[in-house]
Amino acid sequence: MALKQISSNRCFGGLQKVFEHSSVELKCKMRFAVYLPPQAESGKCPALYWLSGLTCTEQNFISKSGYQQAASEHGLVVIAPDTSPRGCNIKGEDDSWDFGTGAGFYVNATEDPWKANYRMYSYVTEELPQLINANFPVDPQRMSIFGHSMGGHGALICALKNPGKYRSVSAFAPICNPVLCSWGKKAFSGYLGPDESKWKAYDATCLVKAYSGSQIDILIDQGKDDEFLSNGQLLPDNFIAACTEKKIPVVFRLQELLLHCNFHR
Repeated sequence: MALKQISSNRCFGGLQKVFEHSSVELKCKMRFAVYLPPQAESGKCPALYWLSGLTCTEQNFISKSGYQQAASEHGLVVIAPDTSPRGCNIKGEDDSWDFGTGAGFYVNATEDPWKANYRMYSYVTEELPQLINANFPVDPQRMSIFGHSMGGHGALICALKNPGKYRSVSAFAPICNPVLCSWGKKAFSGYLGPDESKWKAYDATCLVKAYSGSQIDILIDQGKDDEFLSNGQLLPDNFIAACTEKKIPVVFRLQELLLHCNFHR
């Protein structure tokens, strides 16, 4: 599959690159960012996938977080895809900030008119890793995933739906129980239809309750003053209770000075 390089910049001894390609799953051109640490010049490195939140593109994380310093020190190839298909000309996809463009929610849509293009789950777990493994110096056996908000939700469900695929999973302020919050209800009803039983396949709390896979360790960082924590969009307590019941290790760290919007703006 042909890759078109959009940009390349030196950063902490490595290279921060952005590529474009034609996605088979999403039936449109997609961009992703990849950071190649200095260690990638001499051998294969672990691959760490970052999933961004609502309204984001591949640019938010690579331009605002400063993660490249840590990735350079630890020899990590970090991949950051976009958050949804782009330019599909679907009626209504640009009408709101929390559904459609920039809000793919990392599911495979089953409803018209979304199901042809909005297949972010398969893109993130299958197509993109195959593309990365074929074109960059990564070790496919050392792959991990993390994300923020909608992307934290994405990271959790990708790990829980694919036992053993990822070495680690972590999330910043993830949407933990989307079937019970307004963001999730809006996205799932649009992408997956009115049958709420089908929503559970993409809900981390529901997936934990049914999990029977290999050992998995989960890390969640959550800001104490996050407005979306207090208004019931994130619901980490539900997820932690489900993990506790299933004896699945989860480390939950409540941070004093971490605000939800810090990752977007």
